[in-house]
Amino acid sequence: MLAGMCTFLNVYSTQPLLPLLREIFHASELAVSFTVSATILATALTAPIIGMIAERRGRKKVIVPSLFLLAIPTALAATSTSLRALIFWRFAQGIFVPGVIAVMLAYVNEEWAGRGVGHAMSSYITGTVIGGFLGRFLSGMVASHWNWRATFLVLAALDLMGAMVVRAWLPRAKNFVPAEHLRQVLDHAQDQLRNPRLLANFGMGATVLFALAGCFTYANFYLAARPFLLDSAQLGSIFFVYLLGAVVTPQSGRFLDRFGFRHTALVYCAMMISGLFLTLVQALPIVIVGLAIFSSGVFAWRRLRPRCRQAHSQGALAPPPPDFTWRSTIWEEAWARR
Repeated sequence: MLAGMCTFLNVYSTQPLLPLLREIFHASELAVSFTVSATILATALTAPIIGMIAERRGRKKVIVPSLFLLAIPTALAATSTSLRALIFWRFAQGIFVPGVIAVMLAYVNEEWAGRGVGHAMSSYITGTVIGGFLGRFLSGMVASHWNWRATFLVLAALDLMGAMVVRAWLPRAKNFVPAEHLRQVLDHAQDQLRNPRLLANFGMGATVLFALAGCFTYANFYLAARPFLLDSAQLGSIFFVYLLGAVVTPQSGRFLDRFGFRHTALVYCAMMISGLFLTLVQALPIVIVGLAIFSSGVFAWRRLRPRCRQAHSQGALAPPPPDFTWRSTIWEEAWARR
């Protein structure tokens, strides 16, 4: 749980700062939104490479160094004197993210196989939900009371503390079997890419995460404008709706066991769509309710993804689907041209 929380402290941390960064750097909505997209683009690009390293070196030997290394570009982001520099350091953060989020999935599936993998996976995903909330909330509060640079210093300190705790507490892998040759890893990856059910699962994951990133990136510009006029601290507080995910995620497994994957996925997709429609009403309480319903559907759906991937892959690391969040900037571009 802690490893996922520390990682997701950083991934979306600039979202509540976007209107502020737009004013500071005199940039467009589209330009500052790349401080979000760059991190996830780097994650998508490096996940397969990190996965292959983990197949040879081991899970904990990748997870712990990734957490320590993540703190370096996080702290250096505070030194940015231009938007390009900030985007560069945000991209650098994303390079180390899959060392935790992708490898931890394989670690859990291997070490808890046959003895509570569902509970362990729910704990991990709950940690990512809490981390996603804390990263945004702390960013908004720190930037509002001090400045945006202090945000990255606080996050870097939390990264370091979390890395030290994970190094001490995370058990060594007992069921890990290293790949003997790189060719073996590549052959297994090719086999996964030929699995239509696994590809469909990756596609669904990419779509859901695209919606999540696009919605919560655009929502900050939407709520900072009239008639809402929220500041950074208030925008960060909006992400309290994420905490519903910490409640919904553990319960979603029971629903899945009772009704099956297909029906459960349809229910959660309906939640996401209905939540988005509610955000069209220009009343802050209703917008918050809509975001809460939408995010709960997303997090509950994420609980389905590891089980589906586990069912269609054979033990080796199957990295999470790439989050094509560069497409989420379409929302900002459309908003800017309205």
